[in-house]
Amino acid sequence: MKSINKIFVAGAVVLSLGLGATSCIDDLNVTPEYPTAKTWEDVMNDPDQYLPAAFMKCYSSLAVSGQSGDGSTDLKGIDAGKSNYLRALFQLNEKTTDECAWIWSEDGIENLVRGTWNSGNSYIYGAYSRIYVNIAICNDFLRQLEQTGVDMQAQRTEYNCAAQYALEVRAIRALLYWNILDNFGNGGWVDETVPYGTNAEPILRADLYNKLVTELTDIINTWPAANQNHVVYGRVGLDGVKMLLAKVYLNAEVYTNGAKTSYDECAALCKEIIANHQGGGYNGTGLANHYLALFAGNNDRYAPGGGNTAENEILWNVPFDEIYVQSYGGSRYLMAAALTNSAFEVNEETGEKTGFYMSSADYGINDQWGCMHARKEFAEKFDNSGNDVRDNFWSKEEEGFTKENTEYTKFNNGYAPIKFTNLNTNEDGTFPLVDDSKGTVISNISEAALPHPANALEAHPNTDTPIFRLADTYLMLAECQLRGATNVTPAEALQAVNDVRGRAGATAWASINLDNLLDERARELYWELHRRSDLIRFGKFVSGYNWAWKGNVLEGTDLNSNFTVFPIPSLTISAQPEFAAIQNPGY
Repeated sequence: MKSINKIFVAGAVVLSLGLGATSCIDDLNVTPEYPTAKTWEDVMNDPDQYLPAAFMKCYSSLAVSGQSGDGSTDLKGIDAGKSNYLRALFQLNEKTTDECAWIWSEDGIENLVRGTWNSGNSYIYGAYSRIYVNIAICNDFLRQLEQTGVDMQAQRTEYNCAAQYALEVRAIRALLYWNILDNFGNGGWVDETVPYGTNAEPILRADLYNKLVTELTDIINTWPAANQNHVVYGRVGLDGVKMLLAKVYLNAEVYTNGAKTSYDECAALCKEIIANHQGGGYNGTGLANHYLALFAGNNDRYAPGGGNTAENEILWNVPFDEIYVQSYGGSRYLMAAALTNSAFEVNEETGEKTGFYMSSADYGINDQWGCMHARKEFAEKFDNSGNDVRDNFWSKEEEGFTKENTEYTKFNNGYAPIKFTNLNTNEDGTFPLVDDSKGTVISNISEAALPHPANALEAHPNTDTPIFRLADTYLMLAECQLRGATNVTPAEALQAVNDVRGRAGATAWASINLDNLLDERARELYWELHRRSDLIRFGKFVSGYNWAWKGNVLEGTDLNSNFTVFPIPSLTISAQPEFAAIQNPGY
């Protein structure tokens, strides 16, 4: 069992954030009613016990929707699962791309899948609301620290103290504002200096970019030297913060509409992160030796503070646990949505099989929704050059699935691209196998990999969800060189890509270009919330590349140019009409 503390609402989180309806945060504008909850007064009376827990609420809001189990939510009027932070971002950043399709038609999700959304889309509103509620939680913690001066007492160290907590919460808030910057462009700005009840001020994309660069630079420069390589599981370290700033720099040209490029700055940060991980893991790169282990039930070992310091490739993670961190989003969503239970029907006379086979138990989880699969164009990127393992757990023709999406509302009308599992790896990162000669495929995984006996599996997995990984850092470094960075050589860029490919078992490349690098990013990082941003940065999202059902036609068609950002939700503008002035063009 992971070392995860139970967490609670810190209380009194209240701000009007331009969410469109104050009911979205009314639940936080009260003293908690349930008996285990605590208020800031409790924190002040016993900071050694309660300040760390109040601090962890800022982290937990990235994993869970509310504080009373998987069905609770901090947002009134929005389904608990749909209001989960990671799930909400997945809707925007993966379902709108070539990487997956959602086969159910509900509540506006089909509009995201088919590229026909508008400002009234409930999923866009849910994501916008979740991000700003989480910002409010961070702001409240920082405001309370500033106003009360509370700090750890008997248990105070340079790492467990209000100053370090504040840096990390500012980093979480910066992550959330990056989500606004990347997905919505324009938005609202509010921080801990704003009094309770004050509306967020509209902010344009380029200005938000500048604020984020300033904020993240200050966090990095203020990070105590003693804590630069000190991180405990469940918290972000300095490398994770640097990676966030590198992401902001990588997309500077998009965020500033061509006014700025920051590839040298991005490359410099990538080099710092990579240098800090050199020596262990795959060929001394710091990458984990085994790709599939990064998405397994005991992948916490590869996270900051997770134990395997030689291979801690996951730079920032969101922890999940079958008991203490339960959610309808995160890793449960990534598994259950891609799984179902089905058996072949066999003709007794001819032996012919019809239908398809899949079992959620094969992946270590007792839950299956059967509603999400891959689009054809994405599946075709996996040519299995060499012995590339990154699609080893997928269900394909052998299991009765087709690559085509002619009737994508049928679950097996598209490959099932299983990436995340609740299976446990061996200490060295390999999976226990039935037959060592048959390779790491799901049909050859031994029952020893199951977290519990097959008849006692849980619905909630132990698998953490990565926010950033070192493999992405390597690919970003290569991209910076291709885009003109002066502090990366072509040889360094090629080696960076081949390190990633080599770890996956793919053959080395003799050269790289932007097109094959974009495809490599898809293979390496799929379902990790990068695809939409990548396609936009490479000029392939609205036009230049089509996929099944893009633009609501089977073969795909171009989208309107304004779809590179999502609209500020219409409910937000109804509540705060001043946001109409910064609504993104075309909505």
